[in-house]
Amino acid sequence: MSIDIGNHVIGDPDGEDRKGTLENRVPQRVAEAVRREEEHSEILIGWVQLAILATFGVLYSLAPPAADNPMMGFEPVPLFLGIYLGFTLIRLGLAYRRQLPTPVLYLSIVIDIGLLMGLIWSFHVQYMQPAAFYLKAPTLLYVFIFITLRALRFDAKHVIVAGLVAAAGWLLMVGYAVYADGGHERITRDFIAYMTGSLILIGAEFDKVISILMVTAILAVALIRARRLLVTAAREGMAAHDLKRFFAPEIARAITHADTEIAAGEGESREAAILVLDIRKFTTYAATLPADTVMRLLADYQARMVPVIRRHGGTVDKFLGDGIMATFGASRDSDTYAADALRAMDELIETAAAWSAEKVVAQAVPCGPDGAPLRLDVHAAAATGRVIFGAVGDEARLEYTVIGGAVNLAAKLEKHNKQEGVQALTTREAYRTAVAQGYRPPQDKEVRPARRVDGVTEPLDLVVMAG
Repeated sequence: MSIDIGNHVIGDPDGEDRKGTLENRVPQRVAEAVRREEEHSEILIGWVQLAILATFGVLYSLAPPAADNPMMGFEPVPLFLGIYLGFTLIRLGLAYRRQLPTPVLYLSIVIDIGLLMGLIWSFHVQYMQPAAFYLKAPTLLYVFIFITLRALRFDAKHVIVAGLVAAAGWLLMVGYAVYADGGHERITRDFIAYMTGSLILIGAEFDKVISILMVTAILAVALIRARRLLVTAAREGMAAHDLKRFFAPEIARAITHADTEIAAGEGESREAAILVLDIRKFTTYAATLPADTVMRLLADYQARMVPVIRRHGGTVDKFLGDGIMATFGASRDSDTYAADALRAMDELIETAAAWSAEKVVAQAVPCGPDGAPLRLDVHAAAATGRVIFGAVGDEARLEYTVIGGAVNLAAKLEKHNKQEGVQALTTREAYRTAVAQGYRPPQDKEVRPARRVDGVTEPLDLVVMAG
C-alpha cells in the first residue's frame, strides 16, 4: 500500500497490494529498528543470566553440604559459578557497548549450556557418587530457561542452536554416565529401581532429550511467526510516524486508528471554516530563481505558518505550491471553528510580515530587475459554511479531502484580495459567526458591502482583515 503525500492518497498506485514484500525485502530503516530491539534484548538477556546466577548462588548457600560429611569430595560448584559470573559480566558489558558480534552470541549459548552441564556433572564428584547420580538432578530444568531466554531476541536461530546444544550436551552426559565407572552395568528397565537407586533408565533420558527438542521446535515456530509480526509492527510504526509528518495529526490518526478499512464515499458533513494562504507572485519568482532557493524559501515559509495554524486548532489540508489550505472544524467537530480561523488569520498575517521583513534584512531574498529585493507578500482569505470531509477515489487510490462551497469561496476570496488591494479578506457572515463564537478583533475591521467576486453570482459583503 502506498501513499501519495501531496494529495493525501492512500493505496497502491498500480491497484495492487504487493504481498510478499515483507519476507523478500525489509527496508533498511526497518532492519535498523529490529536490530536496535535485538540489542536491547541482549541487555535484558544479560540481566536475566545474572538473576539465574544469583539464584544458583542463593540456593547453594542456603543448602551447603555438611563440612563433616565423609562422602564430601571436591566442591566444584563455587568454581563453576565464579566462571559463569565472570563471563556473564563480560557479556553484559559488551551488550551495553553494542559490541556483541554473532560468533560471540553463539559462543554465549554454548558456554551457558556447557557450564550448566558441567555444574550438573560435578554433583557426582562433589558427593562422591556414581555418575548416574547426576542424571536425576532437577537442575536440568534450568536448560529450558536458557533455551527460552534466547526467545527474547525474536530470532529462531538462537533458540534452535540453544536447543540442539542442550540436547547434545545431555546425550553426552548420559553417555558418560553409561560408560564411566562401569556405568553400562547400571542400565535398567525397572522404573522403580531407577527412581530409588543410582541406575540408568535409557528411555527416561531420551524423554528428556525429546522434551528439549520439542520445546525448541515449538518455540522456533512461534518465533518465526513473532518475528514477522515484529517486522510488520516496526514497518507500520514507521509508516504511522511518516503519516504524522506528511499529514495533519487528525488525518493520520483517522487512518491509523480506523476500526475498519477506509473506503471511498465515506464522509461527514460539518460546519467548518476554510482558510487559504498564498504568496503573491511567487510563481513568477520561482521561474527566475534557482530551484534550491525556491525550496528553501518555501520550507522556511511553511515552517512559520503551519505551527500557527495548528496552534489555533486548524488542520493543514493541502500544500498547493506556495499556497496552504487549512480547515477548522472539518476533520473534527468544533464549536469555535470560525473564531479559530480568524484568530489564526490575524497571527498568520503578523507572522508572514515578520518573515518577509526578516528575509529582506538578511538578504535571503534575491533582487528583481530593478535591484530591489523581491517582496514576499502573503495573502489570506477565510470562508465558512457546511462542508463534507471524507475519502474519495477508488479501492486502489484514496484521498482525504474537503468538499463544499466554503472551499471554493475561500479560494476565490484569496484571489479577490488583489482587486480589493488588501492582504486578507473574509465574508461578513463568517466574521459575525466568529464574533458570536468569541472572536475579538485586535482592531475595528473595514466592511465593504456588495462586492462582486469572480465566480460568485451574488454580491458579497466582505470584511477586510488586513489592508
